[in-house]
Amino acid sequence: MKPIAFENGTIQIDAAIVAEGLGLAPSLLQEEMRAGRITSLAERGVDADLGRHRLTFFAEHRRFRVVVDETGAIVQRSAVDFGNASLPKAVRKRGG
Repeated sequence: MKPIAFENGTIQIDAAIVAEGLGLAPSLLQEEMRAGRITSLAERGVDADLGRHRLTFFAEHRRFRVVVDETGAIVQRSAVDFGNASLPKAVRKRGG
């Protein structure tokens, strides 16, 4: 699988990319997602961002975001770590 692929209207991202962005061991990522401790949000770009997708992943203390183009190439990635503080609710909103 390519690191990021579009298939049947869905976006698939390599778990290693998400785990690294959230500062987790890849082996823990799926377990944390199944338990609901890691959630995600996918947004499609409009207007000037048409053809891009923003994928955001939320953990207890960290937010990881990756922006990809229509080919699945990573255009931008960023992470915010709140240390010992919980992730503020405002950070979990679209476009935040």
